[in-house]
Amino acid sequence: MAPKPAIYAGHVAHERLRPRRHRLRYRVFTLLLDVDDIDVEKKDLCLLRYNHRGLFSIYDADHGDGSPIGEWVRKRLDGIGAGDAGHRILMLCYPRIFGYVFNPLTVYFCHAIDGALRAIVYEVHNTFDERHAYVLEVSGQPQPVIRQRCDKILYVSPFIPMNCSYDFRIIAPSEAVNITIREEDKDGLLLSATFQGRRRALTDAGLAFMAFCYPLMTLKVIAGIHWEALWLWLKGAPIFLHAASTTDARLSNLKHRKEG
Repeated sequence: MAPKPAIYAGHVAHERLRPRRHRLRYRVFTLLLDVDDIDVEKKDLCLLRYNHRGLFSIYDADHGDGSPIGEWVRKRLDGIGAGDAGHRILMLCYPRIFGYVFNPLTVYFCHAIDGALRAIVYEVHNTFDERHAYVLEVSGQPQPVIRQRCDKILYVSPFIPMNCSYDFRIIAPSEAVNITIREEDKDGLLLSATFQGRRRALTDAGLAFMAFCYPLMTLKVIAGIHWEALWLWLKGAPIFLHAASTTDARLSNLKHRKEG
């Protein structure tokens, strides 16, 4: 069965193995939301808004191509012949906090009418105002750890080459969630990135607690990206320049907006 909307509080950890070892770890929280019911769910919440400014908010413009989120995800599923997987779509993402957000990764868990997980969409954003969705079917019998692979398409970091692949290892949301991405090149594992979170009820009290514990989280995320990049540069990590792209990452280029 698909889980109910919730808050997942935990931490993000990155470990780079080559050519210079580098680690980071910081605390974050995410929201798990039904993309078709965000407007309904927020009616019971004073601190969460949908397409309107608030302490916490979710905007269609921050995801996909700016159209309604559920509509955009289902189009991606139709593109791989998995449209029936979109009976219920749960989005794991950072919300806007005081009008600002940067989501390096949004994960969409797509369930069929019987409740089984049929596909996962990984929407990656980079700091060049580009985004790309990796749409992968979940095949075979249900497993505690879902494993999926794909080639890297979107340029993300100037310290990571493009000729890499992603090995996703996922424990779908329940009482806990675990998202692990192992980035590999021709020489093997290069970088491992993980989010681990524990479930909390999605209530105004829960959101208020998140505001108290993580008041500047989204600013911390983007500041942390640049801070860690500085450390990698000081360590002498090689730089791979961003070439012009002709993928849908360029075609769906949308600005990460701050409310005015």
